[in-house]
This record gives sequence, C-alpha cells and structure tokens, in this order.
Amino acid sequence: GRPCSGYLLSAPGAEVWVDAGPGSFAELQRHTDPARLSAIWISHLHADHTADLLSAFYAFAYGGLTPPAPVPVYAPDGCAQRLAGFFGRPDPDFLAGVFAFHPLADGHTVRHGELLLTSRAVVHDVPAYGLRAEAGGRVLAYSGDTGPCPALAEAARDADLFLCEADIDAHREGEQVHLTPEDAGAAARAAGARSLLITHVGPTLTPGSATARAAAVFGGPTRTAREGAVHRL
Repeated sequence: GRPCSGYLLSAPGAEVWVDAGPGSFAELQRHTDPARLSAIWISHLHADHTADLLSAFYAFAYGGLTPPAPVPVYAPDGCAQRLAGFFGRPDPDFLAGVFAFHPLADGHTVRHGELLLTSRAVVHDVPAYGLRAEAGGRVLAYSGDTGPCPALAEAARDADLFLCEADIDAHREGEQVHLTPEDAGAAARAAGARSLLITHVGPTLTPGSATARAAAVFGGPTRTAREGAVHRL
C-alpha cells in the first residue's frame, strides 16, 4: 500500500522527477502538474525505480497531461528499449513524442533552470548511478541503489541533505549491491554531509530501526523519508 522510490526536486526554473517507482506517479501529482516537469532522472533500470514511466507515458500521450515538448529522460542506456518492451514493440521510436531519452554516464552533468545534476556511477548488480543536485549553493545527494563504494561519498561531499538507501540488515557473503544502515551512516560521515535522510528500507528492517542504526554511525541529524514530506534546503 505504499509507493516505491520516487522524489521531486524543485529549484527556480526546474522540477525534476527522480526515479519512477510504482505508485510514485500518483504521489507526484499531489505536488505538481506532471506536464510541468523539466526532466526525469532514473538511477537504474530495476522496476521498483522505473515502472511508473509507463503510467507517465499513458498520462502524457493519452490522459490529457500532455507536456509542451518531449520530457528529457536521463537514464542508463537501454531505458527506452525497456519501456517499449511493455508495449511488445521492438523499436522505441514511438516514444519520442513523449520522452527524449539521454543515456547516463559517470560524471554526466546537465542543467535545468538553476538545478545542476551530476551523475556518479555506483556499485549495483546493473548499471546504476547516484545523483548530486546543486542549486543556489545548496546540495542534495541521492544514493540510488548501491553497495558501499567511494563514489557514494564523492557524490555526497558536503551535501546539505544526503538521501540514502538502507535496504538490508546485513550483507550476504560476496554480495555488495545494497547498503546496511551502518553503511549509510558511514557514507554520510565520510562525505561530511550535514544531514541524512534514510530511504528504501527493505522488509528485513523497519524505517525506525534503520534510521536509528544509521544515526548511531553518522552522528548527525538523521531522519526517515516519508511519503509527502517536503524538505527545504
């Protein structure tokens, strides 16, 4: 009964939907008219971060929420083909009237209004990226889905707010594709982040316990991400 990953970044001249997990398109409409989006940014192609691109396509193409121009979608390579597969079509060209796809790479940067987005490759079981968003001298960093890696602290260096996953209770042997709460806290501390916001808490944890465990390692202000919450930097 709750949506998967999806966040709205707003700055003067820009509104960017970050990740499009199932249920997040409905939540997005509580905060903005989706036709006003400047861009969509996708961390990786797992369905819990992308499936509502399908909902958005229907809304934009057929549902009366038509944007004035195709919405830029910054995503790992193959996103357009993945979305076309939902329709059983091998060629994604039919999506071009709604979405303009741009492949991400490590260090990819783009500006919309006053919002500067920088993508950093992180460690997951598919190509995946963390995000550093800057506007007006303020910085928000987002982990996406990742195991512990140096790029995480680099993306979050001196961030005013670090939005970070804490998906697992403990690492399975040989697997480093998600973060424990302690990993999230350690990454925030290494980055010198000013505050930590815990998200993507998996079923082996509770949001409260994950946040408390991350806070114990981070040592700074730590909160839990909640649907509908607004954080101003």
